[in-house]
Amino acid sequence: MSPRTAQTSAPVLDTLAERWSPRAFDADHTLPANALRGVFEAARWAPSASNTQPWRFILARRGTENFAKIEDTLAGFNRAWAGSAAALVVNVAEVTNAAGDAQPWAEYDLGQAVAHLSVQAHAEGLFVHQMGGFDRDAISAAFGIDPRFRPVSVMVIGALGSADQLPEPLREREVAPRSRIELEELFFARD
Repeated sequence: MSPRTAQTSAPVLDTLAERWSPRAFDADHTLPANALRGVFEAARWAPSASNTQPWRFILARRGTENFAKIEDTLAGFNRAWAGSAAALVVNVAEVTNAAGDAQPWAEYDLGQAVAHLSVQAHAEGLFVHQMGGFDRDAISAAFGIDPRFRPVSVMVIGALGSADQLPEPLREREVAPRSRIELEELFFARD
């Protein structure tokens, strides 16, 4: 068992216990053209309200113009480490459908698709880290995203790097023990 494996209070799938969100990514690692096909296929098959599938993505590989566009929108804290990942992905929710009707569950459904993607990526030996610190309006402008779509988060995907490559405050967090609130604290009520 890896020191990064979650110490769970009940058995869970190994892929879930071993999945974590590093900030140290291997800057020499590249993804071949179809390397992410499986992870996006996992996202495609996530459940959604009324099967609306309200998730869309922007995939950009390191070294491309689109990668630079996304990287430019990241908050300084995230920009300090995210550029070494093999790819950046913007996770977008279709909050209003083509007929103009609100899709109130779109962001929840997008979250499920991204969770499926993250688990599949880990099963394929890749690492994913989610970020909320970015400029949503700048992403929308840079990629001409229609207002009925809302950028919700950005994730990095790649191979694990060394914690030594990170600046000190991030390095310390990278190797710190993993923790979560206790299972019982998740419930407002429980029978």
